Amino acid sequence: MPKHTLIGGGTGFIGRHLANHLTKQGHEVTVISRMPGTKRITWHELEKNGIPSGVNSVVNATGQNTLDPTRRWTPGFQQNVWNSRVNSSKTLYNAVKASPQVESFVNICGVSHYQPSATKVYTEDDKVEGYDYMSRLCMAWEQAAGLGDTDEAACKVAVVRTGAVIGRNGGMIQSIWLPFKLGVGGPLGSGEQIMPWIHIEDLAGLIRHLIEKRESGAFNGVAPEIVTNKGFSQAFAKALNRPCIFNTPEFVVHAIFGKERAAIVLTGAKVQPKRTLASGFQYKYPNVKAAVTEIVGK
Repeated sequence: MPKHTLIGGGTGFIGRHLANHLTKQGHEVTVISRMPGTKRITWHELEKNGIPSGVNSVVNATGQNTLDPTRRWTPGFQQNVWNSRVNSSKTLYNAVKASPQVESFVNICGVSHYQPSATKVYTEDDKVEGYDYMSRLCMAWEQAAGLGDTDEAACKVAVVRTGAVIGRNGGMIQSIWLPFKLGVGGPLGSGEQIMPWIHIEDLAGLIRHLIEKRESGAFNGVAPEIVTNKGFSQAFAKALNRPCIFNTPEFVVHAIFGKERAAIVLTGAKVQPKRTLASGFQYKYPNVKAAVTEIVGK
């Protein structure tokens, strides 16, 4: 049977990599974009005409960059962040429900609804909760994607809860590459906060795995190795053959992002991918050393 995947957010960092990965694995890929083009449909066309008839899997990787340092953490920007995730998820889930040929819907979410704890290690079996802006966003995000829905279409829904997605050409690494390359990069705040993370190739591979196995439910899209921000920073600096001696003070992080948004990088929960591993998925980069070595070696 032909494999044809529709990707929301297919022009972003995650979406681009996923599209390339799926294409190499024999999938035909169509992207949802604001602009029309070859192998693209617009969000307006999706709402008007539904999912194209040949599509049998859908992935949503849409979302405004929350940590864009050029954007102040205003109520308007917060609403943009919220709408870009929740509204797109709801739109795609409704379209999937109306498309019986779609066998799998994978929606990327976050891990902020696992509340940081000094002792607790979370798996997908643990209850998630809304205790601040980002955690409430993750809760609404998953609900909009149909997780927990009693509708028959919910059996098609898999939610991937990702940590920081690392790869050479985007995301976190793109923003820290220059200071680390210049030898002035280092941990954020104390550096003792946990940093859930995953290599972009493993995230793309996990999504394909879930599509092809038609899995449903929540899956933690994080690497098995739990590290602190300091531990990650030291490993990245070492891979670049640079020192790691300059912490960015917490008040500076607050000044750049605002206190509420800064919590994304200054706090973190210990998250393990229990269901992900149980599903049979195998990581290419299960530890930080392997991941940053690959990134720096490109």
